[in-house]
Amino acid sequence: MRKLIHICEKEIRVEGHLLRLGKLEADGYLFLENPEPVVERLRKQETRVDLFTFMQRLPETEKKYSYPMEWDNLAALRVTTFDDWWTKQLGFKARNKAKQAEKKGIVVREVPFSETLVKGIWEVYNESPMRQGAPNRHYGKSVEKVYREEATFLDSSIFIGAFLGEDLVGFIKLVHDETHTQAGMMNVVSMIRHRDKAPANALVAQAVRSCAERGISYLVYSRFAYGKKRKSSLTDFKERNGFQQIDLPRYYVPLTAAGVIALRLGLHHRLVDHIPESVGAKLRELRSAWYNRKFQSATEAL
Repeated sequence: MRKLIHICEKEIRVEGHLLRLGKLEADGYLFLENPEPVVERLRKQETRVDLFTFMQRLPETEKKYSYPMEWDNLAALRVTTFDDWWTKQLGFKARNKAKQAEKKGIVVREVPFSETLVKGIWEVYNESPMRQGAPNRHYGKSVEKVYREEATFLDSSIFIGAFLGEDLVGFIKLVHDETHTQAGMMNVVSMIRHRDKAPANALVAQAVRSCAERGISYLVYSRFAYGKKRKSSLTDFKERNGFQQIDLPRYYVPLTAAGVIALRLGLHHRLVDHIPESVGAKLRELRSAWYNRKFQSATEAL
């Protein structure tokens, strides 16, 4: 089950069958300054919601509300000026990569949302069925579906494109919160075949510049740690670009008896979160090898 409901001018996404979990449609990008009215309305909704979750906004790292909470985290970069990031926060290797991108012809700039941009994004998404050892969830989508997905939260969005000549080879969709305190990278994707030109590094550099120019204090690159998974090539990339782990309260508000029981038993977490990291790492290796064989066989059969 997946359903969107509108409460207090917010879009709440409800997912699940046995346990119905509700959260902001833009959870981690947009926030609740006053959650009490939303919680009360959810209790009275016709659509059943067992457990409602929301995250606290940066830079408020201390518990602010009385609801049950667990610690969540973000990969966040404190932004003052672009020069300060470039000279003091950016790692040496990442700085060289960003310079390399410019030398190899990568041009980055903010771009307006348009059909032309969406066509370029569609081509980036459909470059490969695999990304980072897992199926690319955007592969095979129609241009129309990509348009609908990228057209969300337009009032809060900034699009940044990386171009090689006239061709889009990577992009970032930044979504800033209501107070212009933080901006999260909702999408950051670049073409694998142009990896040697470091478009991802150039895109992050422009994202920092875009935040600095608007007075946005934090640039967020999703989570730093996912469950028990602490290290990966993506984590290394974030660290080299100056992102650090910031722990923030995530609240879980049980709205039904099922929600109370699920919270007590930890049923609101994914099964993989209960697996030891050593086992999880081995399972990810096996998954990656299986998918690589699967897509290689499919390609050879064409």
